[in-house]
Amino acid sequence: MRGSILVVDDERGQREILGSILKKAGYDITAVPGAREALERLGADEYDVVLTDLKMQGMSGMELLEKILEENSRQRIIIMTAHGTIDSAVEAMKKGAFDYLEKPLEREDLLMTIQRAFDHLALVRENRMLQKQLDESAGIPSIIGSHPKMKEVFRIVQKIAATASTVLIYGESGTGKELVARAIHEGSPRKDKPFFAINCAAIPEALIESELFGHEKGSFTGATTREIGIFEAADSGTVFLDEIGEMNVAMQAKLLRAIQEKEIRRVGGKATIPVDVRIVSATNKDLEQEIRKGNFREDLFYRLNVIRIDLPPLRERGSDIIPLAEFFVAKYSAAADISLKGISKPAMKLLLDYSWPGNVRQLESIIERCVLMSENDAIQPEDLPAEILREGVPGGGLAFELPPDGISIEDLERDLIIKAMERAGWVIGKAAPLLGMTYKTLQYRLEKFGIEKPDRKSAGRT
Repeated sequence: MRGSILVVDDERGQREILGSILKKAGYDITAVPGAREALERLGADEYDVVLTDLKMQGMSGMELLEKILEENSRQRIIIMTAHGTIDSAVEAMKKGAFDYLEKPLEREDLLMTIQRAFDHLALVRENRMLQKQLDESAGIPSIIGSHPKMKEVFRIVQKIAATASTVLIYGESGTGKELVARAIHEGSPRKDKPFFAINCAAIPEALIESELFGHEKGSFTGATTREIGIFEAADSGTVFLDEIGEMNVAMQAKLLRAIQEKEIRRVGGKATIPVDVRIVSATNKDLEQEIRKGNFREDLFYRLNVIRIDLPPLRERGSDIIPLAEFFVAKYSAAADISLKGISKPAMKLLLDYSWPGNVRQLESIIERCVLMSENDAIQPEDLPAEILREGVPGGGLAFELPPDGISIEDLERDLIIKAMERAGWVIGKAAPLLGMTYKTLQYRLEKFGIEKPDRKSAGRT
């Protein structure tokens, strides 16, 4: 059976027609004449989809919808409605119905909508399965990773989360430094208190003190009211200072005092305000080198660097690339209500071969775009951006020795074009991205070099 459906309609003839169509399509069908009977069935058995009429004697389809949703049920609910009650069906969708069908029902529309509901359920289950696997691993619930370098990150986080020690996270942009900071907060006794994240590189030098510590009315032009800062708002919680290496030296001195004295003073204020915050900071710079250059205070460094966590770039944890990509496929497919089976093996190879300068953030962005733009049932090489395709072309990202007698650029270009066309099955539209060319440019090059698809008969002659 393809899945179970509960049909709810007070018209016997309609129940019989729906039951016949859906049974022939391979579904397990239970049909009941009203909403109360439906609730009894739902209390006794498991169903994947509920297909209910909107207007019924006694309890309406809208009331049934609300009752089912009150139980946080996993079923997908599809409303059937007459033409005059379309507004009610739209309202039902706003309340949580999966979709609606307008009577008289068209067989193809019915089967297509039912299939979409089951596809959506499958994506949600896959997402939950990935999350369950993540929770059962030695990792952090919000971070996917089974590579040994990530396991070491998880080990440190789990060991120090419950302490009050400051933490300094090193990692390239896009590696997930804020996710680790949030995991530290969630694993600490402060988890029910505020968590504030601030990017030190994104705030002008003249405003960062006010952002962190607040200001009094009239303390500077534009300060028309008293404002509390992040440290004051995060009292008893955690403050995450991203890109700490971009903070100017004068502000570093004020931050050091706040950490040491556990108090702050608003800009323009005279009174000191006690604060209790845990500091987690992050950087993609070598702070010890910055100290030698005079750009970072050594005393602040030692205050921040009590616990150090090194986040590896994605290219150094290749075994995590596909699990991450599959997680993002499930995430964005479910969010956009798109049925996508996953990633094809050729596309997986290209993802594995790519260097990922933008790390996990870049991977997530690319997968989201592929999910939304793909016209296939799984992500294919042609769905990937040109920079990934170019790196996957033999010779495109690989070093090679120049022959002693030199090489003809035209011969090299001709060979690359032939290889790309062979890989793409001699489809110009698929081969062009592999070479970083437009369709017309590749078409011109094929004509220029006289490259044609080999004839199978002539190729087999001897």
